Amino acid sequence: MRHNERMSTGIIEDLSARNRIADSTDLAALSQALQSPMTFYCGFDPSAPSLHVGSLATLLEMRRFQSAGHHPIVLVGGATGLIGDPKESGERILNPAELVQEWVERLQVQTSAYLDFEGPNPATMVDNFAWTSQLNALEFLRDIGKHFSVNRMLDREAVKARLNANGISYTEFSYALLQSYDYLQLFQRHNCTLQIGGSDQWGNITAGVDLVRRVESVHVHAMTLPLVVKSDGIKYGKTESGTVWLDREMTSPWAFYQFWLNAADADIPMLLRTYSMQNWEEVQHLIGESTENPSARLGQRALARELTTLVHSSQDATDVEAAAAALFGSAAKDGAVGLAALSPEVLTSALAETHVAQWIPGEHGSELAVVDALVLSQVVDSRGAARRAITEGGAYLNNERISDDSAMVSARDLIHGRWLVMRRGKRTYGAVDASPLAVR
Repeated sequence: MRHNERMSTGIIEDLSARNRIADSTDLAALSQALQSPMTFYCGFDPSAPSLHVGSLATLLEMRRFQSAGHHPIVLVGGATGLIGDPKESGERILNPAELVQEWVERLQVQTSAYLDFEGPNPATMVDNFAWTSQLNALEFLRDIGKHFSVNRMLDREAVKARLNANGISYTEFSYALLQSYDYLQLFQRHNCTLQIGGSDQWGNITAGVDLVRRVESVHVHAMTLPLVVKSDGIKYGKTESGTVWLDREMTSPWAFYQFWLNAADADIPMLLRTYSMQNWEEVQHLIGESTENPSARLGQRALARELTTLVHSSQDATDVEAAAAALFGSAAKDGAVGLAALSPEVLTSALAETHVAQWIPGEHGSELAVVDALVLSQVVDSRGAARRAITEGGAYLNNERISDDSAMVSARDLIHGRWLVMRRGKRTYGAVDASPLAVR
């Protein structure tokens, strides 16, 4: 990370241009303070074994701050993760301490990939369990609790929603005190004077600012980032199949790449401003090209490659693009040869995101009717629909057009000795898995 690489251009100006500032305690004062190297922090609670693409947006803002010469502190909340930030929908389930600690360690490894922990302005990793576990109840109530107004705490949206529904436990109600105590500790230990986080954390973050002021008589800063939401207002990173995680075992590189590739045209300007680490001029140029020619999906392709490379690897991005081309891109004309050129791991990962049926040669007969393969893979819903697709020239086996609705397939047709790849039209595809060892 090059020290002061973008200090002169102004990190606040860059974030403003990208529409990445939601609120700030005093933006003008913060902009002035950022003219010199500054220590800042952001917290991530271990509520799952991985972060997701919403968290990625915050990690990339931390990376931008570090590129501008500032010192990031990554806080993974081993203590706050035992409690849980109140949510409007209801009380959180408390996870076992051993599980939370396991997730802390996983998130520490995961977040460390996005920041530089060496060099002139290295990042620091902390766990708030280190200081919170040293508190006793009386000390916490006397030294910390006395600085908090219950009236202000009751004004938080999540708390009000819970009070108007089934109520809130004292455990979750106290979460704001713990997060505020983190800011105080990081100010005292690391001279940290800025906390950033999602806009839904504004109440917690400003409570920390107030605590530092009351205890240390010092004014520190807070800035929140807009939550990443789609044009229809739905939080980004949720799909029909669930959350888009940064862990490859929870969301494969193929699924991760396809998530960005399938982004709606209306969301691309916002996504490029938020996620692309290209300089602002290049981002503006790509937004303009994508807006002028949305059918080319230039923004989607650029984001998919950049973020798959960032989160996984350049090789993963290349493999995924090759798999997409072989399945339904220009390389599909190469038929089974194109599919066979993919590694078994890449092809298996791609097909795992579609419907997969099982057929074991020998157990279920040595041959399978091609119309049954089309139905089993759910690219059509009936044998009649399969025959119509074949007659119309829109049915494919291993990317080879099927011309005979009485054709049979056997073990010799399997790709990598395992797969029958079925397709209808350009993009509707499924698979038949002939491996007896496949996990169902």
